Amino acid sequence: MNMTLEFIFRLFLAGVLGALIGLDREYRAKEAGYRTHFLVSLGSALLMILSQYGFMAVVDHPGVNLDPSRIASQVVTGIGFIGAGTIIFQKQIVRGLTTAAGIWVTSGIGMTIGAGMYWLGISAAVLTLMGLELLSYLFKSIGMRSSYMEFSTTKREVVNAVRERLLEHDFIIASYQMEQVNHESAATYQVTMVIKARKAGEHDLFDLLHDFQDDMNIYKVE
Repeated sequence: MNMTLEFIFRLFLAGVLGALIGLDREYRAKEAGYRTHFLVSLGSALLMILSQYGFMAVVDHPGVNLDPSRIASQVVTGIGFIGAGTIIFQKQIVRGLTTAAGIWVTSGIGMTIGAGMYWLGISAAVLTLMGLELLSYLFKSIGMRSSYMEFSTTKREVVNAVRERLLEHDFIIASYQMEQVNHESAATYQVTMVIKARKAGEHDLFDLLHDFQDDMNIYKVE
């Protein structure tokens, strides 16, 4: 009975630590939130406990040789599928890598708590939260954010003016593509851009390009 209560406490603590990390991701509106991280940590702790103690009844049988790490090792591999599902690649922009890494480390925290190494798991959770929040704050001035923009215009000079405006405000145009679509009356220029900007000096693209909005249609900014 005492051992069962101990296991329940491990599951509870693992779930709480996972949920705390997930709350940070939820606050940032990322692909995986507190429920996903809670379940990942809880499930990892459960499988770790099962790997260590689930087969104790047959360990002492003659000819039986079990590796207590066999299930735990598969958790590390299996959690990669969940992490991969949070990574999005679109128009040369990769998103979700930090969330995927967070899920991976959350699984490790759950396994650590499941193994009964409480302070190690708690310390890892604290360091993870520090890495997600404190490092972002400390290195905000050198961090960069990628944005994707689509727009069209009937004036070629507007395209050049938009590029110049972005460069004036320290944006980096990482990718640029323009397609000319000819109509009976005039040609339309359809432009896609991948733009990078320092987080410390971010500008709202709609406000920045307000002067050109009469001559261009912005389809998407993300």
